[in-house]
Amino acid sequence: MSLVARHLEENGISTVTFSNARDITASACNPRTVFTDYPLGNACGRPHDPENQREVLLTGLRLLESASEPGEIVNTPFTWSKHEEWKRLVFTEEQPWLTEEGEASRREKLDRNRAKRDQI
Repeated sequence: MSLVARHLEENGISTVTFSNARDITASACNPRTVFTDYPLGNACGRPHDPENQREVLLTGLRLLESASEPGEIVNTPFTWSKHEEWKRLVFTEEQPWLTEEGEASRREKLDRNRAKRDQI
């Protein structure tokens, strides 16, 4: 994404990228980035939470208007959950964010669909 953003910028098209990996984003030198401290894959907000997703997107649009220097990274004020335990467990089987309301059933449905697909 960083290469695409820089290419577009070089050709006169302003960009904003969204990230969950602040250190990687900083080293990639994106022109403008919105950082949300959520599990990887959720850079634009919590699943099934359109209000949160809208706020993340609006943060990006405001950054597009207000950025004053290349490589600017804006942190969103949002939190994934009340506790920070998910950060320690992010690469384990436990993955606590999947147990939040609605996510456990979504995960079960995905697993059932994968099992059906594998039977074909």
